This record gives sequence, C-alpha cells and structure tokens, in this order.
Amino acid sequence: MNIEIKKSQKPVKYEDALKLMEKRLLEIHQKKSNDLIWVLEHEDLYTAGTSSKNNEIIDKSIKIFKTNRGGKITYHGPGQLICYFVIDLKKRKKDIRKFITVIEKTIIETLRFYKIDTFSDKDNIGIWYNENSKIKKIAAIGVRVSKWIAYHGFSININNDLDKYNAIIPCGITDRGITNLINIKKQNYECLENRLIENFISNLKD
Repeated sequence: MNIEIKKSQKPVKYEDALKLMEKRLLEIHQKKSNDLIWVLEHEDLYTAGTSSKNNEIIDKSIKIFKTNRGGKITYHGPGQLICYFVIDLKKRKKDIRKFITVIEKTIIETLRFYKIDTFSDKDNIGIWYNENSKIKKIAAIGVRVSKWIAYHGFSININNDLDKYNAIIPCGITDRGITNLINIKKQNYECLENRLIENFISNLKD
C-alpha cells in the first residue's frame, strides 16, 4: 500500500491545501498518483462545512471560508495539528463508516500513548475528553468522499488559543466544550505527528 507522507513546516493557506487535495483526488482517480497523508498547520481561520448554519456564528465580524467538507463551523490556527488525507476507498471495500472508525481509532491510540484517555461518540463526530464530568472536544473530523476517494481530514488541539472558539458554536454543539492537550496534561507533544502517521498507516492496513 503506497501512501505518500507530506509534512509542511510552515503554515499552509487553506485554499492552497484544498487545491492540492482536489488535484491529488483526480490523479488518484486516474491512477496517476498514490494516496496521501499530509500534516500541517493553518494560520487563524474559520471554516464552515456543508451542514453549517448562520446562527452558529456568534461574532458576525469574523471571516468564514465555506468549504465542501462534511460538518459545521470550526476554527483552525497555530498550535493545532491538521492531518489531511486523500485516500482511495475503492481499495478498502468502499466502506465510509469503517474509514471514519479508522480515523477515530488512530487519534484515540495516539493520545493514549501520552496517557490521555479519549473516546468517540456516534451521535457527535469527533474525539472527546471527560474533564471532571464536563465533556470537551479534543479533535475534530471532517471528511468528504468523491469518486469513492476520501479527503479533507481531522485536527487535534495541542496548544492552540481556545478563546478563538468563542466566536462560533463549534461543530454546532452547545452543551459541550473545547479543550487542548496542553490544558489536559503539560508534556512534550513534539513527536505526536510521527506517532499519529504510524498509527494511521497501521490502521488503514487492518
């Protein structure tokens, strides 16, 4: 299973990331290129998925980029690890639900290495952490499938500015919070992306 691994050291513009993924999707469909896993960071940015609503924007002055991924409104910015992918599901029995489970398992296993126990929720997509009986999101997932190729990705909050979420209703959920890894446990997360990629590739083979 050939998967290209791409790591961007400098922040990548959202529009540029989207163009690259859509170009790769066509190349994979035409059997001209391999699957892709891409880790990066964005500058401050709010994106709205296909099921977002205007009443989920609290601060009407913010600029929002409308995108074609699934899900609602979320925030991206420094201190947040983004993992994008372009993965051919035709090689994986065209099972979207299983692919989402692979993503969830990958994030949970990666965070468990850092002694942080998280969980998925079939009613609220994403990865969650129980902080003194208050459920808070630690990772967001947004996927689109075209030509049986899955793309877009997921994000993990490491040490990003959580106040940025006050401008929106993140993912349309009002009764849960948002947190990041450094809030949960102060430790070194520098190798997180490498462990994440290893787990992702391993789980894709299952």
